Amino acid sequence: MSLSNIQSLCQKYTSLSATDVEKLIEIEATLSYYAELTDCYMFIDCMLENLPHAIVVAEAFPKTESGLYEKSVIGKFVFESFEPAVFAAFKNKEKSSITRAITQEGITVEQNVVPLFNDQQQVIAVLIQEKKVEMQTTPIDDFRHMPFALIEHIVEPNSQPIPVVSDLLVESIILTNHENKVIYSNPAGHRFISELSGLERFDNVALNKILPFLQEVYDKGDDVFFLEITIDRKSFIVKKIPIHDQKDKVTLLIIHDLTELKLKENELMMKTFAIREIHHRVKNNLQTVTSLLRLQMRNDLSASSANVFQEALNRIYSISSVYELILENEDNAEEKVDVIALSKKIGHKMVGTSNTPSIQLTFHDDNVQLFCHAKKAVSLALIICELLQNALKYAFIGREEGTIDIQFQQDAFSISLYISDNGVGMQEVKASFGMEIITRLVEYDLAGTFSIIPSEQGTHTHIQFPVSEEVFILND
Repeated sequence: MSLSNIQSLCQKYTSLSATDVEKLIEIEATLSYYAELTDCYMFIDCMLENLPHAIVVAEAFPKTESGLYEKSVIGKFVFESFEPAVFAAFKNKEKSSITRAITQEGITVEQNVVPLFNDQQQVIAVLIQEKKVEMQTTPIDDFRHMPFALIEHIVEPNSQPIPVVSDLLVESIILTNHENKVIYSNPAGHRFISELSGLERFDNVALNKILPFLQEVYDKGDDVFFLEITIDRKSFIVKKIPIHDQKDKVTLLIIHDLTELKLKENELMMKTFAIREIHHRVKNNLQTVTSLLRLQMRNDLSASSANVFQEALNRIYSISSVYELILENEDNAEEKVDVIALSKKIGHKMVGTSNTPSIQLTFHDDNVQLFCHAKKAVSLALIICELLQNALKYAFIGREEGTIDIQFQQDAFSISLYISDNGVGMQEVKASFGMEIITRLVEYDLAGTFSIIPSEQGTHTHIQFPVSEEVFILND
């Protein structure tokens, strides 16, 4: 038993399940009735699995309507630039309409699109209703007065350009006839052909002969077509639209030069690679310093000296954690650091290596998604490190267990970080190197405030700093 069009096309081009395909086949059986009822053309489109395009898998034409489609379009690709309503329905999962879309044969139509869902409420296809948009005026033979003529530079020796909107367009606008010879081009189009062909005059030469890379575009016949081309270090997007209802077969080419954009993308990519390489080296250098300190600690050190070395190691680890989180995400071009993940990483490491292994570390983030850039993240990492070190060093003297709580809260303009313990409490605040680090980083790097909250049990600290371009919140 041979497969239907829907089955064969969906198996070849989409990731739809057999159940999804069966649902589309059921809907296809009703298309002809709706086409007759509405005097409209009906289609079912599915998204391609590996490309950002759609494909027509079913169609139905009204018997009384003629002139819109000359032949079947089943199996034709659909591009977002020409039929945005189709892709809007896929993305937004709701009805989408457009008063002027371009069909596969270059005809202007009114289009209504509704998404088709499976039992899991996933969009598996879209149902499209199309009706031809009638021209308000009849085109005349003179190309300079055609409704579609945004083109004004006539490629003839004695012609004068007709100044219209396309003079200002950076895109190349080119019209060719049935022999693929250039009839019109705007100034950008004339420069495009001249630069790539080396010719100043090309009115009697087929465009696909002097620019062979366009042959693929013309090979598509009457289809609307979209192609990205790279040649001689130049990159272009070519859109082809066949123009009908004229005595001569005319093809409209719209060519957008991507070369400069591609160069900037490559430059940005190289800068990103360079920055990531710097991060790698910083992280590796910090690990080298850590290894040297650990080697030194193997010598006979006093307890006080060992504590000083461990505090230095904790600070280095806190800074290194920032770069590890940045490097874990290869797509992190903005170098964003997840502050909640950073605090957990530092906290678990420090509690795990402390002399009080029974300390419990708890986190409360109220579903806050807090991110900051690398510099601010380093400051926050050191602040969290110092506060945890103080708690681990002083809060649980004479105790075998305890709890340290880290909590993040937010409002519209600021972030609050609370670090508390249930230890012996702080009788008085003494000046120390750690307290100086905390105060300076909070006030100067985060533009915030640091305070110790009085409590009958344990020590409670509060840091508040403003939301900014470098410190921001993402809410679910």
